[in-house]
Amino acid sequence: MATPPARLWTVQDVSTYLGVPVMTLYHWRRSGYGPKGKRIGRHLRYRSEDVRAWVDAQDREAG
Repeated sequence: MATPPARLWTVQDVSTYLGVPVMTLYHWRRSGYGPKGKRIGRHLRYRSEDVRAWVDAQDREAG
């Protein structure tokens, strides 16, 4: 039996993980900033590894 793929994160999931408001994520997306997200139909979804990679990149840029 194959392992099911990891669940995509919602905007609310990313908001909770990063500790920022949902509207901040939408603003970042419009301005080309923030973790990479994808439209799935009318919904915005994120891969957890993309969000974590973006956070790691912020550490490198700040340091």
